[in-house]
Amino acid sequence: MKHNFGAGPCILPKEVFQQASEAVIDFNNTGLSILEISHRSKEFEAVIDEATQLVRELLAVPQGYSILFLQGGASLQFAMAPLNLLPEGGKAAYLDTGVWATKALKEAKKFGTVDVVASSIDKNYSYIPKGYSIPSDAAYFHYTANNTIYGTEVFEKPATELPVVVDMSSDIFSREINVADYDLIYAGAQKNMGPAGVTLVIVKDDILGKSGRVLPSMLDYKLHIDGGSMYNTPPVYSIFVSMLNLRWLKAKGGVAVLEQENIIKARALYDEIDRNPLFKGTAAVEDRSRMNVTFVMDTPELEAEFLALAKERNLIGIKGHRSVGGFRASIYNALPLSSVNALIDAMKEFEDTHK
Repeated sequence: MKHNFGAGPCILPKEVFQQASEAVIDFNNTGLSILEISHRSKEFEAVIDEATQLVRELLAVPQGYSILFLQGGASLQFAMAPLNLLPEGGKAAYLDTGVWATKALKEAKKFGTVDVVASSIDKNYSYIPKGYSIPSDAAYFHYTANNTIYGTEVFEKPATELPVVVDMSSDIFSREINVADYDLIYAGAQKNMGPAGVTLVIVKDDILGKSGRVLPSMLDYKLHIDGGSMYNTPPVYSIFVSMLNLRWLKAKGGVAVLEQENIIKARALYDEIDRNPLFKGTAAVEDRSRMNVTFVMDTPELEAEFLALAKERNLIGIKGHRSVGGFRASIYNALPLSSVNALIDAMKEFEDTHK
């Protein structure tokens, strides 16, 4: 058995893969593949309607919010959000907690002034800044909920009266949230929702249409809302697999159940990192991510040897991001506790052979 700790396009449930593969041959007894059906067909309209309803149900999305399935990844949202929300000559407030947060604020600077309210770059993004102030004259406040490279996570929305924009690409559906606390949530699918190719956007309707900008049609949230996520041809297959995965999540008992499983998995792995004298965590303890567990060795020269053992034990994708080194175990929703335990067993075995 392969234990997939990959951080990018990542693990999905086996039953989702099975159902998705069957639909590639014959979707819903139509005699056509899901890859070739019309996005205007009643069969696909049923898919996108169910996917939308599942998002609304699983996250308890209130009325007054629209749910969109867009393309371009979270990276396109780095520009799309300020285009729609930042007036000409306006200012936005951003929290800098890592690579993706930095990319987001760099894009926003192309459309107005950006006030970086705080940054953890001084300690290589190993913690979430605290005690900063957010300017009241900003159009909105933006932060990245989970930092995949550095293994930190923001569990509570920072206090502000401003509209809040959050990138939840890597922790959406992993824990309960109050959608009403946010004005715009965006998330690339390829961590906890589905395969790469579709991006989830949840937007409060009454914040739109106020920037005064003339927007390119493909970058206008209102046009996508009016088009029901089909202003242009949508990523049919990615939305379909996301729908299957959301069905799986609902059948498991919903986000609350997955959150408890994620807490157990993360706690078990962090406990071993803290116990094992060969390993140490890189993120501040109070800010440790449940999704991406980052750690290194006290003796860096042993890292290649441990990676070789991991490969022997079918532990896939634990090498740390090239910018930080060490190890990263991504433990998204579909990764079972048994895989986490397999990694823990390998760490204990490595300790036993290096006493």
